[in-house]
Amino acid sequence: MDLLDRAQSLRTRLVEIRRDLHRHPELSFQEVRTASLAARESEAAGFSVRTGVARTGVIAELANGEGPTVAIRADMDALPIQEVSDASYASTVDGVMHACGHDFHTAGLVGVSHLLAGLKDEGTLPPGRVRLLFQPSEESADSEGKSGAMRMVEEGAMDSVDAVLGLHVGAHLPSGKVFLRPGPFFAGSDEVVVTVEGKSSHAARPHDGVDAVALASLGVVTAQQVVSRAISPAMRGVLTLGTIKGGTAPNVIAERVVLKGTLRYFDPEVRSRIQEGVRRAFATLEAMGARCEVQFLSGYPPVINNPTITKWVREAATEFVGDDGFVDQEPNMEAEDFAFLAEQAPGAFLWLGAALTKPHVHHRPDFDADEEVLPLGAALLAGSAIHLMTRLGEQHESSSDH
Repeated sequence: MDLLDRAQSLRTRLVEIRRDLHRHPELSFQEVRTASLAARESEAAGFSVRTGVARTGVIAELANGEGPTVAIRADMDALPIQEVSDASYASTVDGVMHACGHDFHTAGLVGVSHLLAGLKDEGTLPPGRVRLLFQPSEESADSEGKSGAMRMVEEGAMDSVDAVLGLHVGAHLPSGKVFLRPGPFFAGSDEVVVTVEGKSSHAARPHDGVDAVALASLGVVTAQQVVSRAISPAMRGVLTLGTIKGGTAPNVIAERVVLKGTLRYFDPEVRSRIQEGVRRAFATLEAMGARCEVQFLSGYPPVINNPTITKWVREAATEFVGDDGFVDQEPNMEAEDFAFLAEQAPGAFLWLGAALTKPHVHHRPDFDADEEVLPLGAALLAGSAIHLMTRLGEQHESSSDH
């Protein structure tokens, strides 16, 4: 029985787990029930388990002699969204739902644990270690600005890891198709906070004040020219100022306005140029009497797929989806904290298409995806880990010979 057939035999159980997780979603750093399920299933499969990592994370490891260590990550957290669905497995938690597919990721990684443990029992697993990272809080950071991946790295999750893998279901991509590419995959993202200070006055006497709303609006329009005029058209960058808050009454010239948004990039040079452009845009307001402060709060760095690891993952994935099972897609301007794991070891991240007849949008209250891809996702990750263990082992032997 090949690996995909083995995974298909787990289909009923994986769907049960996914639906159970979907009914009982948990927000970032609160994934107690989810972590308990992941730990219990992994331990039953034969993995050694460490719980309480990064508060609610789980590390499950399968040792099979001396060899490379391959880590596979699944994020577990849900979103603060009220689900709108008549599905039998709809969320039972008011105001919280799995609207991004992390229930799929967790269930799939449980499937990986059973697949790899079975191969070890049969003596067909390559030598080395597989480390499963059931990660909390991909969607948000804690009070210190650290996400689940950052916390897991701090607590040793990536120690001695030779390669790391991640997968995201895509409810917008054709079901069963794989999107994988070397190089930039997800963008880096920083938070932008701009404070514009003016001087209040009566609305009938604007000349006595400095209108923070009017000047902030001018700053927004000027800042939006940065990407189109300060960045090469061949490079990617996005500046979004998503909120503007200021003023106290309709008949009072606003004294203070605070704008917040995001800066997204792949190349550090683009990041620097946008930051400098935004600073200059708001600095011009000072000549009109305003005081401006521009802050950039570091967020997730870009996810850059390692070319060699990506090549090997594609070789493994081809065994399951064939040469025509891949789809082309531009790099994603969304951010992913898998980037912190891939900074510690060469990594590869892929999308697995999971669109239903009517494709759904992530982070929407009606989000759902195709459960038929659960076995394929487990097989893709397990097969990729096996292939990486083999390739990395060969690479180590070759370097030792020299």
